Amino acid sequence: MAGNATDKFDHAYGIDRDSTTGTIYIADFRNDRIMQYTKNASSGTVVAGGNGNGLQTNQLNHPYAVYFDSFSNYLYIANGGANNIVRWKIDSTNWTLVAGSLNGTGGDSLTLLSGATDVTLDPMGNIYIADRRNHRIQWFEVGQSNGTTIAGITNVSGSTSILLKEPVSLMLDNQLNLFVVDSRNHRIQKFLRY
Repeated sequence: MAGNATDKFDHAYGIDRDSTTGTIYIADFRNDRIMQYTKNASSGTVVAGGNGNGLQTNQLNHPYAVYFDSFSNYLYIANGGANNIVRWKIDSTNWTLVAGSLNGTGGDSLTLLSGATDVTLDPMGNIYIADRRNHRIQWFEVGQSNGTTIAGITNVSGSTSILLKEPVSLMLDNQLNLFVVDSRNHRIQKFLRY
């Protein structure tokens, strides 16, 4: 049953795990929060958001996914309703913008996103984003605010090998090849290292 208690979710979408401690982080979409569950816990702790739906730096807006970076102790959050990716340090009370719009504006430029649904980092700290409504995967080099489209074509959906149709999830393998859940094409696409 859905709910907002610390042992309930309302449309949990994304999950990541700290491999060192076994702690799990879950994107609780409709509760606009990220929950943290320590190993073997049946109840969690709100570690990001949980202050209602919104665009303030202490709020999240329908988070789809969470990525835990063990090197920095940051959570990278695909804040889909705000069309951005934010970074939230564990034990902090607010986020900083990583990619997309500060005020929730969606778009298809090199700096904007539209319905970001997943985020991951490579070992160098570069950021990969599933930009669902733009039918593309965006790559942001460390410290850069302009992204590069590395899979799909901006605002062009299709089913050929170079096109995507609403990509919703992604991951990298050990060789940094990219795997994309291409949701509306009902397939997983593999793209060789960028």
